[in-house]
Amino acid sequence: MITRYSNASQPFVATRKAVMPTVLAALISTVSTVALAATDDLTPAGAEKAGTADGIPAWSAPGQVGAGWSFGKKRGDFFKYKSDKPLYVIDASNVDKYAEQLTPGQVALIKQTKGYTMPVYPSRRTCGMPDFVADNTKKNIGFAKMSPDGTSLADAHLPGVPFPQPKTGAEVMWNSKLGYRGVGIELRDQITMTSPRKGSSGDSLKFVSDTWFYYPWGEKNGTTFAAVDRTEGMNYFTYKAPAALAGQGAMFTGYAAKPAEVFYYFPGQRRTRRMPTYSYDAPQIGFDNQYNIDESYVFSGLMDRFDWKLVGKKEMLIPYNALGMYDFTAKFDEAYQPDFVNPAYRRYELHRVWVVEATVKQGVRHTAPKRLFYIDEDSWGLVGAVDYDAQGKISKVREAYTIPVYETGSCMSLVFAQYNLIDGRYVVDGSMLAAGKDAKWVVDGTGDPHYKTSFYNAENLRALSER
Repeated sequence: MITRYSNASQPFVATRKAVMPTVLAALISTVSTVALAATDDLTPAGAEKAGTADGIPAWSAPGQVGAGWSFGKKRGDFFKYKSDKPLYVIDASNVDKYAEQLTPGQVALIKQTKGYTMPVYPSRRTCGMPDFVADNTKKNIGFAKMSPDGTSLADAHLPGVPFPQPKTGAEVMWNSKLGYRGVGIELRDQITMTSPRKGSSGDSLKFVSDTWFYYPWGEKNGTTFAAVDRTEGMNYFTYKAPAALAGQGAMFTGYAAKPAEVFYYFPGQRRTRRMPTYSYDAPQIGFDNQYNIDESYVFSGLMDRFDWKLVGKKEMLIPYNALGMYDFTAKFDEAYQPDFVNPAYRRYELHRVWVVEATVKQGVRHTAPKRLFYIDEDSWGLVGAVDYDAQGKISKVREAYTIPVYETGSCMSLVFAQYNLIDGRYVVDGSMLAAGKDAKWVVDGTGDPHYKTSFYNAENLRALSER
């Protein structure tokens, strides 16, 4: 079933001659115009409470789904539904049967990649939100607003969902960008990997870094987006391995409507450089041109190069409750196989998902002139994306692995994978899988300098890097 809220999208005008993908055309043609449900029928996040005949359960406040867990223990061992078994497995032999519930990128990936499978589990709606986030979400109805440019958020009460009843694709994307995740995240020995070149006998490229994310709008006492200078988030990382990158580090400050402030430290030069063009589709340093800046965490950065169309809502098989992807005790070579992440660590479920189409604006260039994004209705987390190249072919497929975060009482995805269908390679980032240490979500950053705006500047990056 596909539903679409009335007046959910603005008129769409194509700005580039391209053939619309067949699956997307079918999706749009079957979208119905169902009036927005009454508030009593929606969760605090704005999702539909009702279940479906296809297996999505009705939503109720999930409560504690990781009872007994404490930091340092494997999250999956304490998951309420850890005894679930796969209902079925999708592979090349039966993918056409399930194609309507998959992204066109997933279908292409399964058909093209020998041995790639998707284990599908019972659907579990484990995503809630703390009361203070729910209260701010209510306040945002009639308050939150977009800027006149239509792509950047002007203001909203945070932490909270800016647009629990969205009317545009850009509003859905901002709900995703500002999903509650505490004030920050600490990742020690985080792994980023790039698979070997096709046909080579080489090993995967393994990068190890210490990384922090800071969200100045994430404090429990609340604020507004305007009050934090419309700052989306801040990030600091420093590479520990491989030797060629060890010592390199960077600080990012991302804003809603102006270029990110990026400083990068190069140990060989003993210099900190401002990187004004390190954004959009610029390749990230060190990854064989496999990984661009705005592909981070499915999508990152400014939205102004695209028009954002809200296609509608659809029942889809997406990564969900994928706690195996956060198993820091796993073995690297077992988890990261030559062509894909081991399916034993992945979990897919049927959930309702918002679909947003991004098309590059007239006169603007981007390596992916058309993109599809998929956003979970319960968490507002980005769970997938499909990029099309200038010839209209699927070029890259991304998926993010949503989990209930025991520290925050909400859900989000951190680790994600990107498959390059042109080169036959894949990248995983934000990963603690096989890292030896877990990620730590922080709800109170008192006393830790990483969770202060004053930490993120060129002088501090230089001082930290030259110690």
